[in-house]
Amino acid sequence: KSPSNKKDNNFIVRNTTGSNGLYSNFSSVDGSYKKTSYYSFINYKKGNGFRENSNFDSKNAHIHLKRKINNKINASFELTYLNYLAQQAGGMNDKMFLEDPIQSNRSRNWFKVNWLLYNLKIHYTSLDSTKHSLSIFGLDADRYALGYRSNRVFQTDPMIERDLIHGEFKNYGFEYRILKKKKINTINTTNLYGIKYYKSNNKSIQGPGSDGSDADFKFYNSVFPAYQNQSSYTYPNLNLALFSENILYLNKKLSITPGIRYEQIKTVSDGSYKFVLLDGAGNAIADTTYQNHTKNEREFLLLGLGLSYKTKKDLELYANISQNYRSVTFADISIVNPAYIVNPNIEDEKGYTSDIGLRGNIKNRISYDINAFQILYEKRIGFVPKVQDDGNVKSEKGNIGDAKITGLESLIDINIFNIVPSDFSLNFFINCAVIKSEYFDSHQNGIIGNSVEFVPKTNIKTGLYLSYKKININAQYTYLSQQFTDASNAVESSLSGVIGQIPEYKILDFNMSLKREKYSIECGINNLLNESYYTRRATGYPGPGIIPSPPRNYYLTLELVF
Repeated sequence: KSPSNKKDNNFIVRNTTGSNGLYSNFSSVDGSYKKTSYYSFINYKKGNGFRENSNFDSKNAHIHLKRKINNKINASFELTYLNYLAQQAGGMNDKMFLEDPIQSNRSRNWFKVNWLLYNLKIHYTSLDSTKHSLSIFGLDADRYALGYRSNRVFQTDPMIERDLIHGEFKNYGFEYRILKKKKINTINTTNLYGIKYYKSNNKSIQGPGSDGSDADFKFYNSVFPAYQNQSSYTYPNLNLALFSENILYLNKKLSITPGIRYEQIKTVSDGSYKFVLLDGAGNAIADTTYQNHTKNEREFLLLGLGLSYKTKKDLELYANISQNYRSVTFADISIVNPAYIVNPNIEDEKGYTSDIGLRGNIKNRISYDINAFQILYEKRIGFVPKVQDDGNVKSEKGNIGDAKITGLESLIDINIFNIVPSDFSLNFFINCAVIKSEYFDSHQNGIIGNSVEFVPKTNIKTGLYLSYKKININAQYTYLSQQFTDASNAVESSLSGVIGQIPEYKILDFNMSLKREKYSIECGINNLLNESYYTRRATGYPGPGIIPSPPRNYYLTLELVF
């Protein structure tokens, strides 16, 4: 949020209380002094969570300073801090979820984040109205994941040493853009040119944590030397991109937007891991350290094209197509996870995204946006169950095959009733997506013809929005059809709960607010019908397994402005 340039100090204080011991305080200040404007907030949250063993505590602060140096140059600086500690209740398999959807058998799992993000921006407008912008950014962060993670999620925690993963993220970069308007013969154009540079030197260490129950994020290598999941890696990565996008206004109705992006990516993995072989009594009979150095360099072009035709003021036809790309990271490969393995030959993912649609407004009563789209994946990355050498079945992450997703999406908002002056209004809205997805080529057995994972066939959000003077009431109903979590379209859950179907669910949310000049009151009930459901099967923390969604819960907020 940018400073508003208001004079003096303007304060907002928001206090929220809710179900399961939720308390949140948000306090912000906004103002300006001479040529400098500022915005800052502090946000504190705590709660018990809706499951046992799911307490959390979060501290978040932000400051945004903006200064007008002269009529052509202005600069801004942003700094964001986050400290987050959460106890994680663990995942479930299907049987556990059906027995008790909010149960927990993990009392020693913790997650912690320290995050410092900074950004400096400089804007310059030249004599010919060309706009230059330079953004320099960086991140200095730590992430700790600690706990007992058995592939058999129903297994009781034996209270032995816990698995600890420490990630350290230090990266920085810059992006420079030029925005220029010019006329070529009779064609008006807007042209964007830019360069982006990004460098990171991330680290990942995995090893034995304590055998206690508290949030102790220290390694205990000397106490548990025979621990099997031990590794230490650095990831010095580099990314350079050059890009250009141009809007060509062929006439007052038709415009075309071509774009091109050149990418150069270098990912490196440098480190070691230990292989410890144990006898039946848990004693180490072999302990070997393996060194590992891997480098992957690639460069490529991404192209895109957009078309827009405005037949009249309130109707637009549009179409877009662009190439897409997903890079494999070595961090996915080097962490030992009991719930899945990674194919060492995993490759980058490519494809394209396209859509065609129309949007507009009918007599200021009905607004709409309707489009058909298709997404193509080549060498899509996903999970398939694989039989291991020991006879056990484990999920493998790798390149599944080529897939396409085709669908129709619409957003329609209807002003049913409106009195002038607008003391009372009633709006109906519906956002609907109908999607067909399938793998049409694969080297894996039994994959061709299957649905793409995490793609429901039907996704509907609809509701009513009522406003009367300073009172607003909103009700939203959500329906999501069933979806699969792996390319084999497995319905039954695995032991880890990672693979299996995500059933359909229906959610009703309700909220209302009273807004005054100096204060406002907001309240709401989420999951009003108290549906038992889940939206994900986590492969790692906070799982592995089913992560349930909250049952019926409420909140109440008081906001003061002064």
